[in-house]
Amino acid sequence: FGSLLGVCLITQILTGLFLAMHYTADIYFAFSSVAHICRDVNYGWLIRNIHTNGASLFFICIYMHIGRGIYHGSFMLKETWNIGVILFLMTMATAFMGYVFP
Repeated sequence: FGSLLGVCLITQILTGLFLAMHYTADIYFAFSSVAHICRDVNYGWLIRNIHTNGASLFFICIYMHIGRGIYHGSFMLKETWNIGVILFLMTMATAFMGYVFP
């Protein structure tokens, strides 16, 4: 599942960059910029849906990756497991910041 996580991450980065080119982070124009992306930008609705659903797929893959690590006893390697936990917490924080945006 690690390579699938890489594909999900690359997809999230590319779609996020495309959305950031058209997004306005102003309190008065944020919602209208999202509406502009969905209505006026060519395939903007598709890019936004890929980005939105890609975040959920990314976390599904993370949970399966963690489950596989627990099943195979990978938590015995303390340094590797601790780095994975730190990366998981940072990913959750990043996803929370992404969910705050409209």
